[in-house]
Amino acid sequence: MPFVLRSPEEIATERRTARRRTTGWTVLVVALVLGLVMSFLPTPYVIEQPGPVFDTLGSQTVDGKDTPLISIDGETTYPTGGTLDMLTVSVVGTPKQTPSWAEVVQAYFDSSKAVVPLEAVYPPDVTTEERDEQNAALMVDSQQEAIAAALSSLGYDFTTRVGVGSVAKGSPAEGQLEPGDVVTSVNGQPVGSIDELRSAVAANGIDKPAVVDVTRDGAPIEASITPITSGDTSVLGIGVQASFEFPFDVKIQLDNVGGPSAGMMFALGIIDKLSDGELNGGQKVAGTGTISADGTVGPIGGIRQKLFGARDAGADFFLAPASNCDEVVGHVPDGIRVFAVATLDDSLAALKAISSGTGLDALPTCDASPAT
Repeated sequence: MPFVLRSPEEIATERRTARRRTTGWTVLVVALVLGLVMSFLPTPYVIEQPGPVFDTLGSQTVDGKDTPLISIDGETTYPTGGTLDMLTVSVVGTPKQTPSWAEVVQAYFDSSKAVVPLEAVYPPDVTTEERDEQNAALMVDSQQEAIAAALSSLGYDFTTRVGVGSVAKGSPAEGQLEPGDVVTSVNGQPVGSIDELRSAVAANGIDKPAVVDVTRDGAPIEASITPITSGDTSVLGIGVQASFEFPFDVKIQLDNVGGPSAGMMFALGIIDKLSDGELNGGQKVAGTGTISADGTVGPIGGIRQKLFGARDAGADFFLAPASNCDEVVGHVPDGIRVFAVATLDDSLAALKAISSGTGLDALPTCDASPAT
């Protein structure tokens, strides 16, 4: 058998190559093991991603039956077309089972998802049950405000009552007002809305008691309360909530969804059903935003995920709260056009332009003001 003589340099090179191979395999094995371990380790994050989309003009299956999201009894309604989609955000992870590091890394590079700290969604001092109850209450309040905004926009008359929802401990109202009281006047000035109550208290100032008339269990009560200063305003130290008595029955049925962000789209859905013709011209429109009885559209959370949810649902247009524009710019998915709205009237103007196909370029967007 012949022998091959190799130089010392060749032998050294071969040894270095062998060591590099061994090191490379070692690094690869260690990386695989670390990746496997990391995939099972809990994280201090949850992932927000696009959730289910609901057409406020459509229906939802409840107990095996198709139930309209918006049903109106006692007033004439009209056929609708297209969609007025409301969007939701799904959360992946709970305090008991957070996403793995592998899922977090994957979500970080997915523009339709957001990685957020666990405590931002699940505050440590709030139980999951309390959180669900709060979101359910916000949804109910939002629906009532949506009905009020819609009927007000259409010119219907209805009764508004301003109730005491809570009384702050140590506040001027403690011991005088109770949750459930209905405020009827301040210093003889009738109170028919939360704004009217705030204006009356502000006009009174903090230098003298205000005469606050309420009804409690149907009985009139007069209280003398001296407001205090909170920030730049005078306050009584109560949390207030509006309740309404509408001229006909409007019911919104949406199970397992909480929070106030669907308010604007519910209001638009109600207006569409009570108006002759298709509000959206038969187009697929999505949107989000809180709503108050006076038609003010407020900001919401998770708008980037909702933009992707709208696109995936086939929407061509998206109505976004103007106050969320800083989160919208640079994050609009291809194939969808976004308009900025600050009031219900803005939303109706956008739908009018979408329906007619004219004036779209003059509408406000999150990138610029309307054309002049």
